[in-house]
Amino acid sequence: METIFTERHRLRNSKTELFGGQLVEPFERPSRAEYIIGRVREVDLGPVSEPDDYGMDPILAIHDADFIAFLQGAWSDWQSAGFEGEAMPTVWPARRMSQKIPTNIEGRLGYYALACETTISEGTWEAAYASAQVALTGAQRLNDGAKSVFSLCRPPGHHAAIDMYGGYCFVNNAAVAAQHLLDTGAKRIAILDVDFHHGNGTQDIFDARDDVLFISLHGDPMDAFPHFLGHADETGNGNGDGFTINYPMPPNTDFKTWREALQRALAQIADYAPDKLIISLGVDTFESDPISFFKLKSEDFTTYGADIATLNLPTLFVMEGGYDIAEISVNTINVLQGFESAS
Repeated sequence: METIFTERHRLRNSKTELFGGQLVEPFERPSRAEYIIGRVREVDLGPVSEPDDYGMDPILAIHDADFIAFLQGAWSDWQSAGFEGEAMPTVWPARRMSQKIPTNIEGRLGYYALACETTISEGTWEAAYASAQVALTGAQRLNDGAKSVFSLCRPPGHHAAIDMYGGYCFVNNAAVAAQHLLDTGAKRIAILDVDFHHGNGTQDIFDARDDVLFISLHGDPMDAFPHFLGHADETGNGNGDGFTINYPMPPNTDFKTWREALQRALAQIADYAPDKLIISLGVDTFESDPISFFKLKSEDFTTYGADIATLNLPTLFVMEGGYDIAEISVNTINVLQGFESAS
């Protein structure tokens, strides 16, 4: 399996995250990708390639243009305003408040942010842009005939909505890849999100569409970030009614229970009969992940990678979360090797 990867992910190297009422080192940090690419090479998973550059058009096909312009200029605008720390929102257009976009950078941060844990720092946009190109290159490899590809994206993307960032995500890599596949000939795409946290951004993007089936297995939003999307009764709207499927699960969910949900999801994907499959691959379902509450063990990742392979679809794995830094590489590669062994 080919891996698409760029060292430009290092440009996203924020030092601050608000967690538990304290400013801490971000859980989403450069070492995540470094451990994974190291393991890719250690086990000789396959060739490692630099991404091609597809420009801005595929990103703007998914995201609001004003939102992307905000991301491009946010760090510069923050510095120009005289702030010395990293850019972090402190105010939001809450219920019954005006939805006008402020001119001041502090107000714009709040307008476009869905959470305040994710700071914007020097290099954030450049890394997010590069991460989207990693996903796009993987998608194009499927167009070129590859059976499976691993896009080692960082920063991740599945929390990025049409016009909002947060949850460590700025550009929705999986959504951008899906749209590229549709724009280059596919009729139907399925996105299966196995990250612990609900892919609220992906759901937002495809909510009213029937050409993308979105299925997410995740911690119940009553108990887990992002809290305000991902309930089982959310099934899509308009033309998209029935094409969003959520499997929220409670604290301490074990692999047996999680796998039962996966099997239902795989059957639904098979019924949809997509041309290609995208996996939003987060391994924060691991039992020791510091910001999650599922109980999967390392060997379980191999098992479910093989389960996904039974669909026999061209498959793009797009890296999302996973914050047990010591084990992220093992768990990620276990999924990919499990898939490969069963393909």
